[in-house]
Amino acid sequence: MIKLYDIIGYPFGFLMSLIYGLFDNYAVAIIIFTVVTKLILLPVNYSTQKNAARMQLLNPKLEKLKKSFANNPQRLQQEQQKLYQQEGVNPMGSCLPAFIQMFLLFGVLDVVYKPLTHILRFSKGVREAAISIASDLVGGKGISLSNLRCELLTMEQVDAQPSKFADVAENFQTLVSEFNQKFTVFGANLGKTPSFHPESWTREAIILFMIPIVAGISQLLVSVYTQIHQKKVNPNMQGGGCMAVMFYVMPLLTIWFGFELPAGVGFYWIWSSLFSFLITLVLNSYFTPERTAQINENEKEKARIYAEKHPDKKTFMQRMLEQQAALEEQQNTARKNASGEKISRSEMNKQNRDKINEARRRMAEKYGDVYDENENEED
Repeated sequence: MIKLYDIIGYPFGFLMSLIYGLFDNYAVAIIIFTVVTKLILLPVNYSTQKNAARMQLLNPKLEKLKKSFANNPQRLQQEQQKLYQQEGVNPMGSCLPAFIQMFLLFGVLDVVYKPLTHILRFSKGVREAAISIASDLVGGKGISLSNLRCELLTMEQVDAQPSKFADVAENFQTLVSEFNQKFTVFGANLGKTPSFHPESWTREAIILFMIPIVAGISQLLVSVYTQIHQKKVNPNMQGGGCMAVMFYVMPLLTIWFGFELPAGVGFYWIWSSLFSFLITLVLNSYFTPERTAQINENEKEKARIYAEKHPDKKTFMQRMLEQQAALEEQQNTARKNASGEKISRSEMNKQNRDKINEARRRMAEKYGDVYDENENEED
């Protein structure tokens, strides 16, 4: 897991280092970092919103299919996939942004956990020497290279006992102390973890406590707006269910994780949610029903032309349909007896049990064991 943080963290750390060098404040650097990543991902968000808007156009047809094949789930799935194929819509198109957000989170975590690596750019040898000194100062408790928080804990020791780190490297103690002053928002250290029960309710403790709360409220804002918009564009959408639960569970999870991770991560979540809300608001305003209908026709025409020029290339939905057809063929074949006639599910289960018992009997004969058919029948 630590290797994964390292792989994803270095490019994000390089970006954060550049931004921090320009603004000389870590909190401001996180805000600018969030803006930059959102702009980089804007084409992905645009594509996702476009796909979602096109899916809305299919709702009447999908509802009609659900009524027509209410008693045949397998046939319903086939017809839905055929419709997606005809319209050139990928129902899984919304999964990519979720994956990218998870990718971003790993990068942000690594950058917040390792400011000595990514922001101050100390060499590995210098970092290891400083961590070793910090570990000795606390009696080896909790500060080691295997601990993701080792750099943050080392920085705390540099603040508490700066003279102990004077010989680590040239200007090490000075640079770390100066960075500690800028690793803050309203005076609260973003490397510290918020707590429900701090030792005392100082100004810093209150600010740290509020960061996860505000992060959860920001996530709730996005969830509520998304649900309101979906009901507006699709009045027949069923309320409740798993999706509705997730809308309100995610903000609670954000708050919970906010009290488990350094405050810098929660601070990033606040701005990430706010910028996501603004981008979603703008894109939803852009994709009016009229514009979406025109885009849908253009996309269908593009898909038709592409299919004519590349007859050997298959779309995602074509592959899905072929895989489903192959699976059905296998199931139908398995339900036929030697004469080619279809058999019932109970008869097929009996045949499978007989094959298993025959395999057990052969294994028993091979290894000289006693095979009791009655005992296996009871099982």
